[in-house]
Amino acid sequence: MSVRLGINPLTWTNDDLPSLGGDTPLETCLTEGREAGFSGFELGHKFPRTADALNRVLKDHDLSLVSGWYSSQLLERSVEEELEAVESHLQLLKQCGSKVMVFCEVSHCVHGDQVRPVSQRPHLQEVDWPRLTEGLDRVGAYLREHGVQLVYHHHLGTVVESQADVERLMDNTSDAVGLLLDFGHLVVAEGDPLAIAQRYSSRIHHIHCKDVRFDVLRETRNRDKSFLDGVLDGLFAVTGDGDIDFVPALSHLSDQGYEGWLVVEAEQDPSVAHPLTQARLGYRGLRAIAEQAGFQITE
Repeated sequence: MSVRLGINPLTWTNDDLPSLGGDTPLETCLTEGREAGFSGFELGHKFPRTADALNRVLKDHDLSLVSGWYSSQLLERSVEEELEAVESHLQLLKQCGSKVMVFCEVSHCVHGDQVRPVSQRPHLQEVDWPRLTEGLDRVGAYLREHGVQLVYHHHLGTVVESQADVERLMDNTSDAVGLLLDFGHLVVAEGDPLAIAQRYSSRIHHIHCKDVRFDVLRETRNRDKSFLDGVLDGLFAVTGDGDIDFVPALSHLSDQGYEGWLVVEAEQDPSVAHPLTQARLGYRGLRAIAEQAGFQITE
C-alpha cells in the first residue's frame, strides 16, 4: 500500500514549550522540511490560520497539509459548544486538503505543565466515559459529513493515555471515531503498538512514528518527571534514532491496507538537536522502516 511521509514542526519549534525554537521562522521549518524530503507538514502555532494564506505558503514550498491538532474539552462543555469551537479548524483543514483531524481531549491534562509529573495525569471516572465517547461519536459524525475523519490522539498526560484507555475508547465509539496510532506515546505508557494495530487496523487513519530513547525513559520514570522535562532530557527522537521497533505494527497495517500519512514527530530541543540534521535523519529512518514494512512511498 502507498503512504506519504510528513513531519511535524516540533523538530524546529515547540507549541507546548514555546521557548524551544521560539525565534525560528516558519519559512525555515518549511524550507528545511522539504529539503529533507518530506512532502507534507502538520500544523503548528506559527502557521497561517486562513485557508488562502496557508495554501499559499504550502504551495510555495511544494508541500501538502497533513493535519492539525485540535484540543477538545468535551468533559467541560457541551457537544454543541464543542461543535462551535471546532468549526474554524475544520474549515481550515477541509479547505487546505487535509483528510484527518488530530483530536485530543485535554480537560485536566498535565502534559503542558512542566512542574507536574506525567504520573499525575487525570483519570476518567465511570460517569465520565459515556460523556466522552458519546460526544466523540457526535463530533466525529459531523466532521465526516464535511469529508474529514476524526483521529483520536492518545497522549501522555491526558485522560486517554494507556492501552486500556485506548481500548475502552475505541470499543465504545463508532467508526466515526478513528484512531491516530502514536508509537511513542503508547510505548511510554507501556502499551503495545502491534496489539493496537491488530485490534483496530480498520480504524487507524493516521500514524505518528515518534521514537523513544529507552535509557531516558527509565530515568524519566525513576525520577517521576513531567512530560516537558522528559522532552528536555531527550526522551523523544526522530524515527529510527531511538529504540522502538516500528516494523511489526507497520507491516500489519500495510497488510491490512493502510493508506495515508506516516509522520515524524519528535519533541526535541533545537539548540541541542539541530533541526535540519534531525529532519534528514528522520526522513531516512522513516523511509527505510516504511519500505521494510511493505509500503510504497509516494509524493
